[in-house]
Amino acid sequence: MPIAKIRKSGNSTVLVLPPEILKERNIHIGESVEYQIFKTVNLKKMFGQGKKLKLDTQKIKDELRKEW
Repeated sequence: MPIAKIRKSGNSTVLVLPPEILKERNIHIGESVEYQIFKTVNLKKMFGQGKKLKLDTQKIKDELRKEW
């Protein structure tokens, strides 16, 4: 999935699309397009965050088994 950057331009916010995407989809400046936005997740920041929770994994497993 291609990634675009959001930037500030004066008082406006601009979504900058890579030229490869524009060429691939035959999109020209000034045309209207539909879009869908998903925020990317930085996995490096998330890695190891669970250690701070101090949860007993056996208790979590037992609770999950009760729900089955």
